[in-house]
Amino acid sequence: MKNTYDIAGFTIVLDKITMISAVFQAKNDEGWQFNIRLVSGDFLPVKRPDRAKATLDRELLVKAINEQFAG
Repeated sequence: MKNTYDIAGFTIVLDKITMISAVFQAKNDEGWQFNIRLVSGDFLPVKRPDRAKATLDRELLVKAINEQFAG
């Protein structure tokens, strides 16, 4: 079972994620964004030009996490 996920130029270890925010409009007209918080407390902002792409990226990440821990 894959325990990493590639998104926005990062490879993230799925069991190091503690929180994924909702999709929201980024500041300064930079598109749409969601944040990933890691066990270390660091945040990774994932920004996309449109809401549909940001939502899809977030949903795929959540799906990967659910599959990782489903057994």
